[in-house]
Amino acid sequence: MQTPLSPITNVVELLDTGNDDAVAAMFAEAHPADIADALERLTPEKRPAAWLHIPKDAKGEVLSELNEGVFRNLAEELDNRDLVNAIKVLDTDDIADLIPDLPESLLADVLFAVDTETRANLGEVLSYPEDSAGGLMDLDFITVRDNISLDVVLHYLRLKTELPEHTDTVYLVNRANQLTGILPLDRIITQRGGDQARGHMVESPVIFQILDDEEQVAKAFTDYDLISAPVVDENQKLVGRITIDDVVDVIREQAEHDIMAAAGLKEEEDIFAPVTKTTGDRTIWLAVNLLTALLGSWVIGQFEGSIQRLVALAVLMPIVASMGGNAGTQTLTVVIRGMSLGTISRGNMLNVLKKESMVGVLNGLIWAAAISIIAGLWYQDIILGLVIAAAMIANLVMGAIAGVCIPIFLERMNIDPALAGGVALTTVTDVVGYFSVLGLATLILL
Repeated sequence: MQTPLSPITNVVELLDTGNDDAVAAMFAEAHPADIADALERLTPEKRPAAWLHIPKDAKGEVLSELNEGVFRNLAEELDNRDLVNAIKVLDTDDIADLIPDLPESLLADVLFAVDTETRANLGEVLSYPEDSAGGLMDLDFITVRDNISLDVVLHYLRLKTELPEHTDTVYLVNRANQLTGILPLDRIITQRGGDQARGHMVESPVIFQILDDEEQVAKAFTDYDLISAPVVDENQKLVGRITIDDVVDVIREQAEHDIMAAAGLKEEEDIFAPVTKTTGDRTIWLAVNLLTALLGSWVIGQFEGSIQRLVALAVLMPIVASMGGNAGTQTLTVVIRGMSLGTISRGNMLNVLKKESMVGVLNGLIWAAAISIIAGLWYQDIILGLVIAAAMIANLVMGAIAGVCIPIFLERMNIDPALAGGVALTTVTDVVGYFSVLGLATLILL
């Protein structure tokens, strides 16, 4: 058995030494996903050379597996005719996924190259939001009337030269093409052939509406172990199906998004993108971070005299800000995950806020006791220890409250909480932490 990635791990070295025959031999045996991984590991200058050695019948699938940033870079470098020939043989849903990243000069060529049926299907799929069930669905599926026997269904399937990929069910429809049931292939094979198809339908099947969010779709596939599921319009007419391979892509993109968004980055970023482009993409959030840092510095500046009179404040206040930030990040992460999975909604948000606030209070009391003892012994000042303890409690509670409220506010402002939540939370906990320490110290100690 071929080990994934093993045949192409040294493709960079082979290209550098000019061993083109070995590269072509490796690509001929490799899976398209492995070839796509190899291209992503190459610098932009070497990708066109590697592309020449990919088998023609695999090029389209390789493109569909590429990271969006890498695909855009490759599309700008390669010959249009070669790209069009690779793309036009793909399934409709795969072409639809690539179209948003195609250069405008290439888009018209692709639409002209595909057949009339594919062009019409593309128009239908692209008419729905990209992150909806309609934008995710495949239009290649099998339907039969719900009033025929299993023998007839089986005979119909045998007449087909091949079944669509990931076909595990046949969809039953009436004369108006409305979905009336889902018939698994195993029931067609194992049940009596004279039985009517409708007598062996799945009870309470999972069915998606066209505008259902792709995150809801991914959650349903995960919860119910689905391989495929139908998509219907507002009149219950069957318009498409969603298959597990597309859902896996959604889950992977969500995971990549969560990881990259925490640093203010985009998941489709090409690691070998030009320096100027990468710098431009990252500098936006660095600018935002600078502004928030200046706000924290401004708060400290308002108490400059207090710090000069009690140097211990400059040593201890970063501890309070850091603890509040960490506690808030824990809450923020839980809330964003809960919102994405649908376990946190407007109906239970108040309960979440109460629970996280109590966690903040208890953690605040625990670590306030610890820091008060440390500060008191360190500086031989019990009152200073109590001031730091009170500031710790205030900041941990505020961190918990902010961790719940910030994602809600950002979502209502149509801003991705995963992307902007961390920066906003850090600002809140820094400002509250500094203000609590310096304000209480000014009132009580000075």
